[in-house]
Amino acid sequence: MQNTDPVWDHVEARKPAFIELSDQVFDTPETLYREFRSAAAHRRALADQGFRITDAPAGIPTAVIGEAGESGPVIAILGEYDALPGLSQEPGVAEHRPIAAGGDGHGCGHNLLGAAALLAATAVKDWLAANGIAARVRYYGCPAEEGGAAKAYLVRAGLFDDVDAAISWHPAAFTAVNEARSLANTRIDFTFHGRAAHAAGAPELGRSALDAVELMNIGVNYLREHMPDDARVHYAYLDAGGEAPNVVQARATVRQLIRARNLDELRGLVARVRKIADGAALMTETRVETRVFSGVSNLLGNRPLEEAMQAELDRLGPVPFDEADRDFARRIQATFTAEDIRATFRRIGMAPDPDLPLCDFVAPLDRPFEGGEGSTDVGDVSWAVPTVQARVATCAVGTPFHTWQTVAQGKTPAAHKGMVHAAKIMAATARRLIDDAGLRAAARAEHARQLAESPYVCPIPPDIGPPIVAPDDDMAGPAPVTA
Repeated sequence: MQNTDPVWDHVEARKPAFIELSDQVFDTPETLYREFRSAAAHRRALADQGFRITDAPAGIPTAVIGEAGESGPVIAILGEYDALPGLSQEPGVAEHRPIAAGGDGHGCGHNLLGAAALLAATAVKDWLAANGIAARVRYYGCPAEEGGAAKAYLVRAGLFDDVDAAISWHPAAFTAVNEARSLANTRIDFTFHGRAAHAAGAPELGRSALDAVELMNIGVNYLREHMPDDARVHYAYLDAGGEAPNVVQARATVRQLIRARNLDELRGLVARVRKIADGAALMTETRVETRVFSGVSNLLGNRPLEEAMQAELDRLGPVPFDEADRDFARRIQATFTAEDIRATFRRIGMAPDPDLPLCDFVAPLDRPFEGGEGSTDVGDVSWAVPTVQARVATCAVGTPFHTWQTVAQGKTPAAHKGMVHAAKIMAATARRLIDDAGLRAAARAEHARQLAESPYVCPIPPDIGPPIVAPDDDMAGPAPVTA
């Protein structure tokens, strides 16, 4: 491990302000497209650090872009700051203790993600200025990663067209270059329209939209046997037709979340799910209307960038946790199952160590992978430009994300150490890209090779815009608007 790097020094010099930013965003958790306070906090930080600011890119009021530097290559660093619903939790305690019943919480660590990304961008900006280097660093403040696909809209709007490479990270229970594996997905709302009737007096006159939704779900369940092993379909009722069981429901809506290994497989699976919806409507003599809510692409890996980031990870070494960090992690681990801990080790191809409270190593680049895959709108960025991500330890080994345990660890000293570590990794990778034209060329060539095999098609239809909401809007869920 090498303990010095000019860009790391810039991270160290700036870190107090960005730890404060992370904690501020933690304290004001906001869900998809409602991140007004979080986006404003990131905008203030960009202004304080002297970035040139673009407000509401792609028409998204809770997105913001900041750029620094002149001419030369453009390196993008991606940040996020959206929270999750229902995960309110007091930080720093190892028991379930919501701050507000039913409130939101940072159950995926995006308060850390955005702050570290902006810290990395600021360090690169300072390094460029200190050395008179012609290059640009651009910070993308991105809302709605959790189901809202904001980055897909930014890509569709051409906001990555001049970028040479993109860098990001995610909080994790271990430290490694991110495995470029994710599922393409789309969320489609199926609304069935039927005919109301008295459920006892004249049921034959009714045509039940709720029956249609239930039949659709049965059809999708039978489809599962005939899907690829790594495909997934989940659903949620958005409108079950009302509370009166003595009325035949005239309208009902179900959201189907359809995932597949890549965009080609996703399109085929979506077509089959749509046929099932048509069949349910035919069986119930109802009419079905569909609307795409969001969609994201699978991740494209980029070996040259992954090798470059791995070299920086190996040079920096693991996150420097101390005994106090490990003590709290052990208390959090006491709330896990043994399977939670085993799952962490399976994802990095290692034998489980039940006595390890916090990750004290850097995982190798080539490692076995076991476990399920999620989805991310970083996938769409990776189709637009060569992209690489890190996973950096910020929480106890075994922590299942999207849980109160993740939120409980979101303001701890261990989390702050992990986010600063992530900033150093991203900043050093950006510095390497700026210094090495050959690396940029190799990354572009690998990206072009993959696009030649399978060109990018945005998974969101061109007439669908982001589901924007107004500040302080109390709607239960936003609906898409036409672009």
